[in-house]
Amino acid sequence: MTEKRTIAAVSVALVRGETVLLVKRALEPSRGLYAFPGGRVEAGETSEEAARRELLEETGMIAAALSPLHEYLIDTQVDGEEITYRLEVFTGEAASGEPACASDAEEACFYSLVEMEKLPLTDSILDISRELIGQTAIRGD
Repeated sequence: MTEKRTIAAVSVALVRGETVLLVKRALEPSRGLYAFPGGRVEAGETSEEAARRELLEETGMIAAALSPLHEYLIDTQVDGEEITYRLEVFTGEAASGEPACASDAEEACFYSLVEMEKLPLTDSILDISRELIGQTAIRGD
């Protein structure tokens, strides 16, 4: 029996006021679904470096600061191969500027919770966004 390959990946839940940045995926996996910007950790990168790179590549945005929020193990199949993604979700507040879609993002925009409820989302996006926007409201930002 072969052992599953594990791939390190990151995503960034970037907050601006009462909104969170989402991208609409243009490529598989998750094509057509809205998700946090993110992707694979490349050789020699830390998770935070990968998160900053992916955020910039997909949206042109820079986070003022990033901190780890959650980690998930996601089992899936790619081209018949069993794979486990170790996804580390970071959060941060957006620096100035507006997102512009690039890389594998078809759209990039800040969405409110009400708007997100109407979108096709990848797993956990709405729950994490509720958690973050709730924290923002409690802090009074």
